[in-house]
This record gives sequence, structure tokens and C-alpha cells, in this order.
Amino acid sequence: MVDDSHILESRKNWAPNLVTAFASVAGRPVGIVANQPQSMAGTLDIPASQKGARFVSFCDSFNLPLVTFVDTSGFYPGKDLEWRGMIRYGAQMAYAYARATVPRVCLTLRKSYGGAYIVMDSRYMGNDLMLAWPSAEIAVMGAKGAIEILHRDADDEEKIFLESSYEEKLLNPFVAAERGSVDRIIEPAETRSEIASALELLSEKKERLPKRKHDNIPL
Repeated sequence: MVDDSHILESRKNWAPNLVTAFASVAGRPVGIVANQPQSMAGTLDIPASQKGARFVSFCDSFNLPLVTFVDTSGFYPGKDLEWRGMIRYGAQMAYAYARATVPRVCLTLRKSYGGAYIVMDSRYMGNDLMLAWPSAEIAVMGAKGAIEILHRDADDEEKIFLESSYEEKLLNPFVAAERGSVDRIIEPAETRSEIASALELLSEKKERLPKRKHDNIPL
């Protein structure tokens, strides 16, 4: 997707479940944030949230456009993380995206579930363009988890049918596109050209800010 297939990864060995890197697309320097599903299934934990928030803020400070690739099943579950303030650290990542004024393009590749969907530069964080592959699954949670909660008393055969129905009706980007959460659904082969075109279109982006603005970061 990037020029010469070359990226300069930042903090590569820390929180590997989230990739943060510098690259260029069609000659334009960008900052890339991407979930890494080969590490902790791409979920967000405290270190990943800190890593992402710091990188997004850095790119915003130096006027680097942000390109975000989403493939996450949510925040990493566990009572220990909750006691250590997972929600607060996740909010810091959401805060960093929400206050960023640089051009922001987001692409959902596969899974995008729950609160992690929101903080990974979703439409509701104010990004400029939201794209999705046909393989994207945008929902509160996966089919199995949803059916276990909504239809816990159903037998195994009914659960299999309900999971299949849930996947067919809800786990696709077309529902999200109908509701305005996705701007365009693109084929994987079109990814580079679509992102390059978006960055060119947004190169003159100007965002009017209040004369005096006070931030309130979630510490």
C-alpha cells in the first residue's frame, strides 16, 4: 500500500498488538496506525492505547496525515485491566483522535467490534473518510458472543441458525454504509489508489479552531 513497500515502525517491540509507523503514499508522508491480529488477536490493551494515543498526537503536532487500518475484536478483556484503568487509557486514544486536525482516513479490513471500533478513528471520532473492505465486520460484538447473550436459552441447533442469520444480516459493511458509518466500500486491490486519492483531496484541508480552546484530557 505504501511507496516501495517500506515503513519505519515506531516502538516496534512495545505493544506489538498495535502497529504505529511512518511511510509515504504517492509521495505524501503519512502516519499509519494499524491493529496487528497476529498479536493478542489485535485487541487493544493499556500499552497499545498509550502507544496509539502518543503516536496520533505526534502526527497531529507535526502535521502528518493519519491512515488507520482496523482489524480488532475489541478491548482486551479482564478484571485486572479494568482495575488498572483500561477505560481511562482507551479514552486517551479516543481523545487523541478526536482533537487531531490533520487529514484522517480510516479503513476497516476485517473485524471492528465494540468500544475499540469507536476509538480506532471511527466516523464518530470525526475522521474525514471512512472506507471498508467487503470483508469488514462492524458490530457491537461477534455473532457467537451476541447469540450467547441474546439467546442463552436456545439449544445448539438454534444457536447455529441464529449465528448464521446474525452474520448475514449484521456482520457486513453494507449495513454500516446504509447508516452513514461508512462512506465507501472498496475492493482490496483498490486500497492504495483510494487512499492516495483521498490524501490528495485532503491536502488542502483547513479546520477552523476556536480562538481560545481548552482541552480536558482524560488522565
